[in-house]
Amino acid sequence: MAKIWDKGFDANKQVEDFTVGNDRVLDLRLAKHDILGSMAHIKMLVSIGLLAEMEEEALQAELQNILSTVENGNFHLDDDAEDIHSQVEALLTERLGEIGKKIHSGRSRNDQVLVDIKLFLKEEILQIKEEVLQLFDQLQLLSEQHKDVLLPGYTHAQIAMPSSFGLWFGAYAETLVDDMHTLAAAWKVADQNPLGSAAGYGSSFPLDREMTTRQLGFATMSYNVVAAQMGRGKTERILAQSMANIASTLNKLAADNCMYLSGNFGFISYPKELTTGSSIMPHKKNPDVWELIRAHSNRLQSLPNEITLMTTNMSHGYHRDYQLLKEVLFPAIGTLHTLLDMSRFMLQHIIVNEDILSDSRYEYLFTVEEVNKRVLQGIPFREAYQQVGKEVQEGTFHSDKKVHHSHAGSIGNLCTEKIQQKMRLASEPIR
Repeated sequence: MAKIWDKGFDANKQVEDFTVGNDRVLDLRLAKHDILGSMAHIKMLVSIGLLAEMEEEALQAELQNILSTVENGNFHLDDDAEDIHSQVEALLTERLGEIGKKIHSGRSRNDQVLVDIKLFLKEEILQIKEEVLQLFDQLQLLSEQHKDVLLPGYTHAQIAMPSSFGLWFGAYAETLVDDMHTLAAAWKVADQNPLGSAAGYGSSFPLDREMTTRQLGFATMSYNVVAAQMGRGKTERILAQSMANIASTLNKLAADNCMYLSGNFGFISYPKELTTGSSIMPHKKNPDVWELIRAHSNRLQSLPNEITLMTTNMSHGYHRDYQLLKEVLFPAIGTLHTLLDMSRFMLQHIIVNEDILSDSRYEYLFTVEEVNKRVLQGIPFREAYQQVGKEVQEGTFHSDKKVHHSHAGSIGNLCTEKIQQKMRLASEPIR
């Protein structure tokens, strides 16, 4: 297959293998988006007189045929195809002759891959959004179901004050709202059409970039053609930071689950088929799923730094370094999908211990409750504090292990509907 940049000589095989790298495999994920980009582009070429309507009809029909093979899983790159762009153009030329060679007018592989990646990332962000919302809904459901079940709260990893499963589950739900805000920012950056920027300096053809922006469903375009190329790497880095934020939430959720499942805590449990055993200790129920979620989440949190280091110290314009972004970002996106799905799956089967605080070791959780109760009876706070502290030291402190919290966001007032409203507003821009 002749390369679309062919000048009549062959590249050194060793050089070609090294520079192509893993691109052919990764480009399969962009196949649908490359075809959609071409469909919009040739429609625009007709509107400016660079392509006849009959030619467009033939090209659109054949592109639809290729798209169908992508959607049914039968599309592949030929052994001598360098990338997805070469493969699609070669197929069109093979089936339609010279007409197939016309689709590249007014385009460069630079803006072609840019639009492919932007469309791909938009689709992935939409999927991540839905998965985050599903996990959010699961957490809110659990928060309401177990809002009256108390458990110890900790500071400095020491027993501190009363918490509840309502607070615990609800906290992770609201934290996902913050993560959704950053995902919406990534969406806004990705939702800009780079097509028409060509190699980074535009084209002498009178391209109608507004038309392709509408055709491809972008909210706006990257107007400055140099800025469009400078978006390569920056778009990926911003999405990576959003993914790292979600991963941070999942990491802490996983760490809590591992700790709470421990025999020294016993706050929660899971059906035995969702845990693993030991080869020598028959009593073990290991939280392997949560441990792997924790580890994968840590890896995802390194993603923004990896992308930053890969794209630093480069002047504006295209550099081949950008090719490697797909190798780190695409698998990471797949990992995040899996982690969100597995986290929700595990939480669907969580079993809450409803009698945690009957253990005497949690008696001192309620010292602040007792101080506050005495303050309400008219004793100055510092004096009430000293009284309770003395009772603790003398071993005479006792409490009724009840809480009376009513302010917004506390044990007795979870504000679940308010948090739902926050999430709706945070996720609404991603559509």
